[in-house]
Amino acid sequence: MIKEKKRLAIAGCGFLGNIVMDAWRDGLLPEYEVVGVLGRDPGRANAMAKKAGCPACRDLRELLETKPDYVAEMASVQLVKDIAEPVLKSGASLVVLSVGAFADQEFYEHIRSAAEEYGTRVHIASGAIGGFDVFRTISLMGQVETKMVTHKGPGSLRNTPVFREGMMEDEEETEVFGGNAKEAIRLLPTKVNVAVAASLATAGTEKTKFSIVSVPGMVGDDHRITAQIDGVKAVVDVYSGTSAIAGWSVVALLQNLASPIMF
Repeated sequence: MIKEKKRLAIAGCGFLGNIVMDAWRDGLLPEYEVVGVLGRDPGRANAMAKKAGCPACRDLRELLETKPDYVAEMASVQLVKDIAEPVLKSGASLVVLSVGAFADQEFYEHIRSAAEEYGTRVHIASGAIGGFDVFRTISLMGQVETKMVTHKGPGSLRNTPVFREGMMEDEEETEVFGGNAKEAIRLLPTKVNVAVAASLATAGTEKTKFSIVSVPGMVGDDHRITAQIDGVKAVVDVYSGTSAIAGWSVVALLQNLASPIMF
């Protein structure tokens, strides 16, 4: 019996969206048919759509008219907030990479209720970190304490509220932010999605301690998450010199959703 393919729409036509599209084109997502793409830049959207022979949609309404089973978001926190409820209401499930949207507790609860009402789901991609399964397990066992430390090069913090004059000339590591995950995502909405993902899997955004350390000369990011209760401790430490890992995490999630055996 020939299994019917799942219909996949991609929201976000930049570097990360193209990783997913290229993975599909290279045969890594054979269970899916790409039915439409949505992007702010018409040129990029058209170029990406040509890879699948699907339409480059002008707006969300056109995208949903392609009747997707899944919409994979790889663009921004604001886009998640704009499209989440309409996507779920249409009968499609949503794959979210910009998980920082859920630092807004009111929005999180609203979308949770919407998914229940419409019988659809929100799947959160791991992005540049992992270990959510063990973090969730520890959180079920007791009152979990979660701490996250992110090391970044000073150049990646330029044009953010934590950047200061002279930071590029620093010779030693410097903590530029200390607080919780909710405060971090409010201050740096495009830089710390991993903090929100990890906190949602453990103690919550307000109880997850979070710090950002500027490291002279560093290229890429290093995220170290520690979750522990009495008698159990888990540490996940992931370094990445490229944001490509975030796009590939969406590919891995889509493979898992289509697999008869889920990891």
